[in-house]
Amino acid sequence: MAKYSRLYVLTRMIETGLVPIFYNGDIEVATRIIEACVDGGACCVEFTNRGDQAHIVFEELVRRFNDRENVILGAGSIIDPGTTSLYIQLGANFIVSPVLIPEMARICNRRKVAYSPGCGSVNDISQAEELGVEICKIFPGSQLGGAGFVKAVRGPMPWTRIIPTGGVSPTEENIYGWIEAGAACVGMGSKLITKETIAAGNYAAISENVAKVLTWIKEARGGKSPIL
Repeated sequence: MAKYSRLYVLTRMIETGLVPIFYNGDIEVATRIIEACVDGGACCVEFTNRGDQAHIVFEELVRRFNDRENVILGAGSIIDPGTTSLYIQLGANFIVSPVLIPEMARICNRRKVAYSPGCGSVNDISQAEELGVEICKIFPGSQLGGAGFVKAVRGPMPWTRIIPTGGVSPTEENIYGWIEAGAACVGMGSKLITKETIAAGNYAAISENVAKVLTWIKEARGGKSPIL
């Protein structure tokens, strides 16, 4: 079961502003990637369900990091209720999906686990919020209109919290654009944790990238509380 409460997870996700996203089937490599993200200042890390027996890798990661404070592991690329239940049972502190599945929301609500579904329209976002979703994922972010989409949605719906993934890059201009448009936080995968960096075993570079992105997020917020 989840180590942290839903309220704590959502608060930390918004406060830090960044959720690194990755998949690696090698447990030792996956461990090093999470350690690198945490060393860079991230606390919420999304492990995606994208490989055969990915849940076995995730289960071992939960064991390895269970005693580490402020390491909040979640599961992504979940697209059905059964897999949602499986990952919650294995210890996922949050569930992320590329699509909106109402029964997945209900399962997460029953266990008080944060759920961020992929939304591609204002109707999707509204339905997700009716189901109790606090942070809606927009995916793929760049194809939906980028930061302009976030700004447009939050005009008539200022209560909406959005985490864009897909189209988020570790550059100052890109990060400022999303945050200034009103994104509550950003999710970033292969552009933050590159194949080249992993192949070279350069985990320090991952930590540096995470730290830079977190600095830009803080600067873009201009001292304003992201929770209010």
